[in-house]
Amino acid sequence: MNKFFLCLLFCIGGFFPAWAEKPQGKNSQKNKLRVMSFNIRLGVAKDGPNRWELRKDLVVRTIQKFKPDLLGLQEVFPMQESYLREKLPEYLYYGRSRLVDPKEGESCSVMFKKDRFTLTEKSTFWLSETQDEPGSKSWDSSLPRIANLIRLADKQAAGKKLIFINTHFDHRGKKAREEAAKIIKNRVSTVEKGARVVITGDFNSGEGSKPYQFLVGGNLIDTFRSAHPKRNEEESTLTAWKGRLIGNRIDWVLCSPKFRVLSAKIDRTNEQGRYPSDHYPVTSILDYK
Repeated sequence: MNKFFLCLLFCIGGFFPAWAEKPQGKNSQKNKLRVMSFNIRLGVAKDGPNRWELRKDLVVRTIQKFKPDLLGLQEVFPMQESYLREKLPEYLYYGRSRLVDPKEGESCSVMFKKDRFTLTEKSTFWLSETQDEPGSKSWDSSLPRIANLIRLADKQAAGKKLIFINTHFDHRGKKAREEAAKIIKNRVSTVEKGARVVITGDFNSGEGSKPYQFLVGGNLIDTFRSAHPKRNEEESTLTAWKGRLIGNRIDWVLCSPKFRVLSAKIDRTNEQGRYPSDHYPVTSILDYK
């Protein structure tokens, strides 16, 4: 009897990891999707000791530390685009300026790992009453505002379809922010069956605002609140260049319910009190359901 049980334990101990533990861990790692939203602060701003030239390496190190699969960037000017393309060669880049000239001025761009995804479509739409008109603005928007959208096939997850939208809402126009949220929500409601959606952005709106209420719920999840159900006052996503903690969380990562939210954070990276931007990057790790 003792020999029988010893033999049985040996067989279970040797056999179980080979068919269950190892493949499960491997597949779980494959399906993880690391997402970052990062307002890198426009490079033409006169920020003195916080100007782009003095912090651009820290911006790159912050991105490299998290290793996002999908990266949504806001306030990207052409010289910043060139620098990021050079320093992050493992990513492909898509960005179109919000102005009539696609290469002039500020963009909210996307980057994605080229060895993981196949790009199937890219487009830009304006957050206005004339969404296909370059440079257009409506309502009380102070500037033209856009969203850049890409469609991807995830080679690492059996070709699952993914729609990635990155945006930057107006900083002054309250009505413009509300209407922009409706535009994006309508876009999400028309995606093809089976496609997952990830949205990043600087929404210039806090949790509980009308833009937030229009977007979050139903077919979109706020990843940070999903990971941290209890709200607290130290959720600011603005650094004020000093590491501010108290304030509104205006930078979000949203996703469709076809993802599980494994984690979500406000990245407080700094080096001896120098911050990479006037915004903290926000991150999420998702898993396909």
